[in-house]
Amino acid sequence: MITNVDVQDDLLTTGEAAAILGSTRQHVGNLIKRGDITSTLVGKHYRVRRGDVEMLKQGSIRLTRDQRRSLWLGYAIAGKIVTDPNAAIALAQRNIDTMLSTQRGSGRRWLTRWKDLLSGPTEEILATLTSNSITARELRQNNPFAGLLDEATRLQVISATGHKKS
Repeated sequence: MITNVDVQDDLLTTGEAAAILGSTRQHVGNLIKRGDITSTLVGKHYRVRRGDVEMLKQGSIRLTRDQRRSLWLGYAIAGKIVTDPNAAIALAQRNIDTMLSTQRGSGRRWLTRWKDLLSGPTEEILATLTSNSITARELRQNNPFAGLLDEATRLQVISATGHKKS
């Protein structure tokens, strides 16, 4: 029996994704390169999750209020990281270890992705915190940088996200 979760996590070829989006395989490849859609390498070919393709098709590129808030918090966190990357990354690694001991399901998958990011170049961490891609949005929902911003700064950023759009 196929459940909703099975359909969401169903992996598609770039050609299948292009057909759903009404675009070309090259466009799907460009989305993958930019990080706008999560991909998995199967052999020598990329696969994308059906759920991500459906989100793109439905126009879910536009940020929700919560996603906008997490993006702005990501900018503030990125600012703290560039001032002391070693301390910030060490904090995030400790937080991930704590969170992984209790987390299950998709949250665990995103924390594992964060763990991989934290072991790579700092620039990739900064790019993830400040990107508007679907993958970055999901990662920010499981942000391991809790405690990096002081409470006053965190509240100031959250308050600032309520300003009128230009």
